[in-house]
Amino acid sequence: MIQTSARLLQLLSLLQVRREWTGPALAERMQVTERTVRRDIGKLRSLGYPIQASPGVAGGYQLGSGAQLPPLLLDDNEALAVALGLSSVAAGPVAGIGEASVRALAKLEQVLPSRLRTRFSTLRNAVTTLASDAAPVDPLFLTAVSTAIADRRQVSFDYTKADGGAGRRLVEPYRLVDTGRRWYLVAWDCDRADWRTFRADRLASMPAERKKYVPRPLPAPDLAAYVQRSVTRSPYRYEVVVRLHAPLHDVAALVGPHVATLTAEGPDRTILRAGWDRLEAPAAHLAGLDMDFEILAPAEFAQHVSRLAERLGKAAGGGGPASDGIPDDVPGSPAAPQ
Repeated sequence: MIQTSARLLQLLSLLQVRREWTGPALAERMQVTERTVRRDIGKLRSLGYPIQASPGVAGGYQLGSGAQLPPLLLDDNEALAVALGLSSVAAGPVAGIGEASVRALAKLEQVLPSRLRTRFSTLRNAVTTLASDAAPVDPLFLTAVSTAIADRRQVSFDYTKADGGAGRRLVEPYRLVDTGRRWYLVAWDCDRADWRTFRADRLASMPAERKKYVPRPLPAPDLAAYVQRSVTRSPYRYEVVVRLHAPLHDVAALVGPHVATLTAEGPDRTILRAGWDRLEAPAAHLAGLDMDFEILAPAEFAQHVSRLAERLGKAAGGGGPASDGIPDDVPGSPAAPQ
């Protein structure tokens, strides 16, 4: 019985790593007869594994998808990747998925070999995930939208706008985009006859499928980049454009994709575009990067920075004789960072 169980696990593992196997190839790999292979295939089918067989010289066995999820075999790296993925998703913005991820992770940890459990614990303890301030998304909403995208069907739903107003929308859905903090839907708004980007956490009702639609030309070749431009620039009063005197990879390490769009301008220059409602925010943000930059637009931002520089210069000049602007005899002066 132990030998039979081990052989079934070996057969299942082989079926998972290759799309299709011939009977002779499986028999040779497992060092058994073709009759034994056929018998073991039948046992796996009885356990719920949907193994398909095609006749003929070019035929073979293939592991398909079934109505139920059978047990899976994972190698060390695959098991570790799944465990880390579940741990990360548990802190994600999709409502209800966190609890399901914790349950799945508990089951996986229970059967992890000791060598993998140690590696996983070391990695998990070394990583801290910041809690997201984004509103949670109902996973059923995401599933309904993704199904409509695959079937090319319109969907209607109640939607809450940024100003609190609500209304019914009828759209042709094309893509769901995950920015890491939020989910967005790129869709053609049928009533407004224009492309729109909807925040998934503002869907106020289950999307209902409508009639099929004929796909239309997309608003951009890269819909992820399209969403990034929408969330970082379109909704804001000012579109700030600056040239940073630093390579793209250095700027990207400090400026996230949800804050601005970055474009390389040669090996040592980067163009930053971002939207803000108040000019004080980009001034403080750019000053905090500690990089030289030139303001390209708008003129109001250049004027604001000029006035701010004059104000800061006066403040620095009025600090007294100490070079750092802080008198030496003030108790509790902050120490320099170590």
